Amino acid sequence: MKTIKVIGAKGHNLKNITVEIPKGKMTVVTGLSGSGKSSLAFDTIYAEGQRRYVESMSAYARQFLELMEKPDVEHIEGLSPAISIEQRNPSKNPRSTVATVTEIYDYLRLLFARVGHRYCPQCGRPVETWSVQGIAQDILKKFTDKTLYILAPVVRGRAGTYEELFAKFKKDGYVKARVNGEVITLDHVPSLERYKKHTIELVVDEFYVDEFDRERLVESLESALKYAKGLVHILETSGKNPVDFTYSESNACAQCGIGFSELEPRLFSFNSPYGACPDCNGLGVKIEVDEALVVPDPNLAINQGTIEAWDNPVTTRTHRWKTSWSGYYYDILKQVCRQNKIKMNVPWKQLPKAQRDLLLYGTGGARQYRGSDVAV
Repeated sequence: MKTIKVIGAKGHNLKNITVEIPKGKMTVVTGLSGSGKSSLAFDTIYAEGQRRYVESMSAYARQFLELMEKPDVEHIEGLSPAISIEQRNPSKNPRSTVATVTEIYDYLRLLFARVGHRYCPQCGRPVETWSVQGIAQDILKKFTDKTLYILAPVVRGRAGTYEELFAKFKKDGYVKARVNGEVITLDHVPSLERYKKHTIELVVDEFYVDEFDRERLVESLESALKYAKGLVHILETSGKNPVDFTYSESNACAQCGIGFSELEPRLFSFNSPYGACPDCNGLGVKIEVDEALVVPDPNLAINQGTIEAWDNPVTTRTHRWKTSWSGYYYDILKQVCRQNKIKMNVPWKQLPKAQRDLLLYGTGGARQYRGSDVAV
C-alpha cells in the first residue's frame, strides 16, 4: 500500500479523525497546542505500528518486550514497523545521526554485511571467487622473476597481546610474521599493547617466483588460505614501492586481480577506521588550513608577524595565549627557517610556494631543536 489510512481516531484530543498519509514521503503534522498532533503521531500511528510488530513475535520474545495498549481508533491499514525518536536537544557530535540515535544503524550494518554484493571499484564488475590454481596462475603472471612474501592475515584490526598465537606459529614451524606492517622473526616477537588494535600476518613462505616452482607456490597458498580462512596477501618488496595484493577464495575481481576481505559490519561503520572515509575520518567534515586566515597580510615578512598564529610577542601582545606561547613557537619558527634557508625579512607573498607550504603544512618529519624533537 502507498498510504497509511487512519479511520476514526479518538485518542486524547482527537475527535473521530480520519486521515490518509502517503508513504515514502516526509509528512509534517502541525497545529495549535492541544490540537492532537502528538496524539495522532505517537499515541495512535506509532503505538499501533509498534503493537502489531511486537505481536508478530513469538510468545517467548514478547515476554521481554513492553506491549503497548491498543489505541482508540476504529481502523488503521498500511502500517509498517514504526520507530519513534525522543524529543531532545540535538547532539553537536557529528557522529550522532538519526540512525545512531534510533539504533537502527547497527541493524543496517549487519544487513549490508550479510546480503550486500560487492563490485570492483576500478572496473565495476561483480566481485567473484578465486581458486587456489587461479591465484597461483595470476601470481606467476604478475610477479615472475620477483621475490614474494606469502602472508596469511590471521588478525586484522583487533586488540590483544596474541602471545599464544605467536607461540602456535613457532610450534607449527614458521619463522616470520608481519606485525602492523613490519616483518619480524618469531624468535624476537614484540610486546603488543593489550588494548591497541593490531594486524598480524603469518609469513607462510618467501621465495623467488619461477614457473618451475608452481607446486611450491600452490602448497604455500593452500597453507595461507587455511590459516586465514580463505584470505591471502602477496607482498612484493623488490621495487621502490612495495606491492601488496589481496586474494580471497570468496571475494575478488577477476578482471583487475584485486581481492577483498569478507564483508563485515565494521566496514559500514564511520566510527571504525575500516569503514570511515579516509579523508574526513568519518566525521563528514575536514579541517584544513586557510592561508588567508593564517596570513592575513602577505605584504609583511615573517619577522614582522605575518603568520598570525605564531606572531612575535615583541610586536604583538593582544592575546593571552600569544603572550605565553608565541615566544616558544617563534623560536621554533626561526630554527625551521634557518635550516630550510627561508628568508624571514622577505614579504610572505614573495617567498617561493614550496617554502610557504612548508611553513603552513610541515614536512611530515622532525628536526632536532635544543635536544628535543620538534615536529616540522
